[in-house]
Amino acid sequence: MRRAVMGLGLVVALGLGALWLTGGFDVLQGWMERMTRAAQDRLAAAVRALRSGEPGALAGFLAVSFVYGVLHAVGPGHGKFLVGGYGVARRVPVVPLAGIALVASLAQAAVAVVLVYAAVAVLGWTREAVVGTAEEVMAPVSHALIAGLGAWLVWRGWRGVRRERHGHDHDHGHEHGHVHGPDCGHAHGPTLDEVSRLTGWRDAVALVAGVAMRPCSGALFLLILTWQIGVGAAGIAGAFAMGLGTAAVTVTVALMAVWAREGALANLSGGRLARALPLVELSVGALILLVALGLLRQSL
Repeated sequence: MRRAVMGLGLVVALGLGALWLTGGFDVLQGWMERMTRAAQDRLAAAVRALRSGEPGALAGFLAVSFVYGVLHAVGPGHGKFLVGGYGVARRVPVVPLAGIALVASLAQAAVAVVLVYAAVAVLGWTREAVVGTAEEVMAPVSHALIAGLGAWLVWRGWRGVRRERHGHDHDHGHEHGHVHGPDCGHAHGPTLDEVSRLTGWRDAVALVAGVAMRPCSGALFLLILTWQIGVGAAGIAGAFAMGLGTAAVTVTVALMAVWAREGALANLSGGRLARALPLVELSVGALILLVALGLLRQSL
């Protein structure tokens, strides 16, 4: 039963990939753009209600901000691609990956708050200057970080492939007169623990930074507007409500990535699984690297 469920995850992931490659998401994208524009109108109305001090205005404003974050995240974006790609490339447990997705989305909101209040409130920049800095400076940095993570995955996957091949060649050279077993005294390629181990804080920092370094333009605009009309605290709360909305999508992507990955690996075990994982990491890392380099080229 478990393998059937995991296999279904792979089928769903492949179906979504085929839909994306054939342009099937264009209709969905058009619908999302209309919904986002409607959410922007509601957000503007919620800001006006805040300014007027209407009862329940703050709760309504935060709710609209959350919905806007969800809609913004469903559209094209590097955060979902990075979290989902990493979730497929590395055999990370679902809870840590979902936690990283949540932290990255909230860190993205925090970066927006710091940028706006450092630039507008302290330095007196205009909205155009803030948005320009986010697009012309911070976006390339974000894409470079993502490319770096992709290169790191490629290198680590290639190292795992080479280690597995070296172990295989070593075994082949000793196949006559040598009894293989857990205590035979030499490695037989990477163990499952070695290739699936969570690599620690460096990967987590790279994932969070890759997402957070490009703040949402909607959050920037909201923060500047609410600061200008004297409801800055509500604007900061709204930015984090947007971050939670974004997190709802990125956490879902993380869950689907783990589901698809385990579906692809459901029929593998032991040595076959240990050999497959570095190849998956190498392949997905190469995809992340190529896409990030393309985004970096566009943003320069």
